[in-house]
Amino acid sequence: MRLKELALHLGLSQTTVSRALNGYPEVNEETRQRVLDAARRYDYRPNASARRLATGRNNAIGIVLPTDRNLLLDPNYIEFQAGLGERLMKDEIDIVLSPSRAGDEMATYRRMAISSRVDAVIVSSPTFNDPRISLLTELGLPFVVHGRSESPIPHAWLDIDNEGAFRHATQHLLDLGHRRIGLINGETRHTFAAHREHGFRKALAEHGVAAEESLIAEGVMTDETGYRITARFLAQTPRPTALLVSSMMMSLGTLRAIRSAGLELGRDISLIAHDDVIPFLNPDAMVPTMSTTRSSIRAAGTRVAELLMEIIADGRAPASIHELWPVDLVIRRSTGPAPRD
Repeated sequence: MRLKELALHLGLSQTTVSRALNGYPEVNEETRQRVLDAARRYDYRPNASARRLATGRNNAIGIVLPTDRNLLLDPNYIEFQAGLGERLMKDEIDIVLSPSRAGDEMATYRRMAISSRVDAVIVSSPTFNDPRISLLTELGLPFVVHGRSESPIPHAWLDIDNEGAFRHATQHLLDLGHRRIGLINGETRHTFAAHREHGFRKALAEHGVAAEESLIAEGVMTDETGYRITARFLAQTPRPTALLVSSMMMSLGTLRAIRSAGLELGRDISLIAHDDVIPFLNPDAMVPTMSTTRSSIRAAGTRVAELLMEIIADGRAPASIHELWPVDLVIRRSTGPAPRD
């Protein structure tokens, strides 16, 4: 069914029907609901080109996809995209992935702005003074940062309380009597990892415990990195009695290293990992069950989509969007009292 036919069926002008479908405020609620009910009943789908002309929007959100990292195999990336897509699908908004070689990301954002293919973009894995924020602001391309940056330029962001999460996790281990605690972190050029290290150090300082620099390490969050760093930590004398790990993927390597060393998790050494709530990495299904700091990255994707719609459809000021989500600490069997010497 075309717009003209839908309008004739309803006895309304094409302009009124179009405005009702696109949410214009001058259409009263009773008429809007009548139009929407009829559109659903007759499975009406607006012509994409006509819709763009009517709303002035492309109905697409842009994401730059670095080709030097295979993010399509990264479970965190996939879960975030799933949450994002679920919400955008309700408004028939597409996701446009723009591949970018290492070092070309800024040029890719410029092309996206000049071509006017998307209404807004998402900035992920921000650094402390992320140059993408100043560029996108200069280009006038709306965006939401998933994470936080220390950029002085007002911008929209959604983040989890990484510092508080790792401070509370470290406090729990200290309360169990642990003093030699290792941190296996993501790359601290990213603010989330720097905040986690700060929370870790803050908890140690509050308990009068000096941080062991040889037990603090960072790297790409893969199981191989987790294995390599853990093996290095466990080779020290004395070895750590507890570990904090920045992702469940890294913790898989940590578990391999612990078992290779002949240690029993929860008795000889304790472990807390950050859980982004990935379906196939269920801490309750591990043996022993894994203590975690927990925050759903899929839920974050959904909320970022909602915030983008508030900016591009409702005109909300990006500078008013600052959301910091609390993180749960879930204690399971991978943590226990510090072993006696």
